[in-house]
Amino acid sequence: MRSLDVWAPRVLSLLRIVAALLFMEHGLMKVFHFPGPQEGAPDPLPLMLLVAAWLEIVGGALVALGLATRPAAFILSGEMAVAYFMAHASKSPWPGLNGGDAAILFCFIFFYLVFAGPGPWSLDAQIRNRT
Repeated sequence: MRSLDVWAPRVLSLLRIVAALLFMEHGLMKVFHFPGPQEGAPDPLPLMLLVAAWLEIVGGALVALGLATRPAAFILSGEMAVAYFMAHASKSPWPGLNGGDAAILFCFIFFYLVFAGPGPWSLDAQIRNRT
């Protein structure tokens, strides 16, 4: 379906933007309780969760904008792998039962972006086209 192939780069950009904005929400919920507090997050946050929250906010913003996408996505993919094994895997081997399905999806979406890049609707593409 060649007509769909033409749209693939743009849809890659949409995937990047939507995933990053959803990801940022987790950090915003932990730090600013926006749009509400994250369920199960202690208050005040321990240092590790505070670092994770700021990675989610700043890294999510970078990925959403498509700026330094590959390195930011690499770091966020690793964060989600660590989060899955530290916070979810010990509860059950099944992601649907241990609450880790979102962590797995974010991990692999960000890992994909490391290799696929940000797509055409990104600051990285704008910078690359200027040089």
